[in-house]
Amino acid sequence: MRRLTILALLSLAPLPAIGQGGSQAEAQRAAAAARTTQLAIEATSPKLAVTEEVLPLRIPGHTIGETEGVAKNKAGHLFVYSRTGWSGSSRGGNAARLFEFDDKLKYVKEWLPDSYGASFAHAVRVDPEQNVWVVDEGSNTVQKVDPTGLVKMVLGRKPESIDWWEEFVERGEKDTNPHPTGNMGTFGRPTDVAWGPDGTIYVSDGYINSRVVKISKDGVWQKVYGTYGTGDGNMKIPHGITVGGGHVYVADRNNNRIQVFDMDLNFQKYITGIGQPWSVQYTPKYLYSGDGTGKIYRLDHDGKLLGWAQTSLGQGQTGCLIHSLHAESDTVLYKGACSLWNVEKITFTN
Repeated sequence: MRRLTILALLSLAPLPAIGQGGSQAEAQRAAAAARTTQLAIEATSPKLAVTEEVLPLRIPGHTIGETEGVAKNKAGHLFVYSRTGWSGSSRGGNAARLFEFDDKLKYVKEWLPDSYGASFAHAVRVDPEQNVWVVDEGSNTVQKVDPTGLVKMVLGRKPESIDWWEEFVERGEKDTNPHPTGNMGTFGRPTDVAWGPDGTIYVSDGYINSRVVKISKDGVWQKVYGTYGTGDGNMKIPHGITVGGGHVYVADRNNNRIQVFDMDLNFQKYITGIGQPWSVQYTPKYLYSGDGTGKIYRLDHDGKLLGWAQTSLGQGQTGCLIHSLHAESDTVLYKGACSLWNVEKITFTN
């Protein structure tokens, strides 16, 4: 009864409107209160046992860097989209690289070398047809690459350096709206991609636009949902997305909730009690949500919390221990992180 009461209170409690007139002190107090509530939920929920394996990924003559995106294909090959390289992640820079490893974790090749769309890595996913999709937060693009390495589709467009120079340096303009209502056809620092059974594309978008986008299989933009904020109809850094069982699940990270939609982006409900969801993954039995603290929450498909596990401690970092998750099965996940510079295989043993 105590656990159900805590969950109910968390679901009903309004989130403070920080960032819409709230002070930094208010934001800190709200975050502290959310952490206290989350710890109370975890105290009454099963702690799940896991084994962790840091994968020995080596790239000849190179360092893998921050492992923002991880995914596997049907052949068991691992793709890692990392923030690495010498040229920086500023506008026009290129510090994002996509690497492939085989099923024995041996380095295979780099995909999309010298890509104009590789600026600031965020996610990589492999669709059921084995196309590799790259979500780049810095270039505002989502790129579809076929299994041979040929670019088949580019959604969004990279901001031009010359435009920024003319607007903000030469003309002295100022960007007074950090979270504008997004336009159709362009992204604002997108974060993740998923697909419906008919090939429909869903993109979480992102750090600026705070919305989810529905796009047809052939690239026609169809519908968007969400604006920046903390209430109904709002999102605050939608950071991950997954599809399954006729639903779209969006990790509304800074609102401490997962938003659930039908396949046409009609809102269904919130899932709470999972800390800050940085990444979500749907499996035949479960829904997984990963928090930047390294905690992974296991839920049923209706959003009921079944248990949680702590990962990634003892490696010298305390934040961004989970950036993205890839579910290989109901009990095996792969995890990328911004702070640890590695990929971990997480196996649930109960």
